[in-house]
Amino acid sequence: MTYPIPAFKITLDDQDITAKFAPGLVNLSLTECRSDNADELTITLSDTDGQLAIPPKGARINVQIGWADSGLVDKGIFTVDEIEHSGAPDVLTLRARTASLIDTFREVREDSYSNTTLGAIIELIAFKQQLMAGVSDALRNIPVKHIDQTRESDAAFLRRLGKKYDAAATVKNDTLIFVPAGRSKTASGQDLPVIQITRQLGDNHRFHSAERDSYSGVRVFWYDEKHGLRRSVVAGLPGNSKRLRTTYADEADARTAALAEWGRIQRGTSSFELSLALGVPALMPQSPVTVMGFKAAIDSMDWLASKVTHSIGDAGFTTRIELETRTEEAEVEREDAVDPDPGITGVIAKWRNAVTKKSGQEIAPLTGEGKHVKPLAGATGNPKTLNHIYASKQAARRAAQGEWEHIVARRDIIKENNAT
Repeated sequence: MTYPIPAFKITLDDQDITAKFAPGLVNLSLTECRSDNADELTITLSDTDGQLAIPPKGARINVQIGWADSGLVDKGIFTVDEIEHSGAPDVLTLRARTASLIDTFREVREDSYSNTTLGAIIELIAFKQQLMAGVSDALRNIPVKHIDQTRESDAAFLRRLGKKYDAAATVKNDTLIFVPAGRSKTASGQDLPVIQITRQLGDNHRFHSAERDSYSGVRVFWYDEKHGLRRSVVAGLPGNSKRLRTTYADEADARTAALAEWGRIQRGTSSFELSLALGVPALMPQSPVTVMGFKAAIDSMDWLASKVTHSIGDAGFTTRIELETRTEEAEVEREDAVDPDPGITGVIAKWRNAVTKKSGQEIAPLTGEGKHVKPLAGATGNPKTLNHIYASKQAARRAAQGEWEHIVARRDIIKENNAT
């Protein structure tokens, strides 16, 4: 049986040193992260013959990994920021991180941005850091009325922007990348290839799902200065929606906050961790992933890679990945400021059975159970009649009850909006 052979290529300050490093390689570990966390590269080499030179801090390393029979994947440029030599036996360890996230990104700055776009802000930060900018089309033209960077490093400011717009900021190959956190696209808008993982590829796995805090959406309040009212928008569905504490200055900021929080909630409902016996070099944060051979509930989910760790050493080439549920962009609806059903006390839904020819109507709200179900006293006072004719008594009852619950929930929100 032929086993695949791991392969790698290492370039130090534009010089190929693969042949020099390969005989003494103990381990090469690459952790790729989403958001502002830097990608980290650790190379451990045997130096028993004492022939290895210690590279200077700040040296730039390019690493490519893969398999001898299928080629290499370029994982970008890293800057050496930590060197360790220990023994006996003598071992040299190099630790490097994504270039340009080490020094100047930590400098505290004072800046203000007014009447601009999110893309323009990212591009200006990239220019100050002597980087190129890669901003997703979905984020580039978002208007920004005003935002301050007050005694904040660019790294902290990018983290805040990422949280506000549910985006991931990172640096790869001297490019500051800013893309939606829950989307499987490159900064240029290209779809990332879907990677399929079968159970046979894995050593172990861990699936986790938490539904105890399952929300149907996110409700965010904003102040309508023109009419002197507090209003609200909802991302997702209004039923069991999470309410954010902040009341925003305008509807645009409220919509942004609702979308960002709803995206985070959706991605956090389930997680899946996998250790792959045969590494997949193409895997990276944001990669869309499908899995097969696990439980049906796991296989049916759309997954998104959030963290990837590749390792080459005595165990061969392995990959460990952390996945979260992939989300699609939600709709954000402005909620009513005035009750569209004033005075309505109940809802009537009519039904007609095509087989039995029976017909009738159901009303909500109801009280009692079983044979004792009857309309509440006020329900028949001024009811709203639904236009649709339902096919059964049960369907009509569900429709009437659902519409009434929607009316009540809408009135509660209007009351809450107008509370002082």
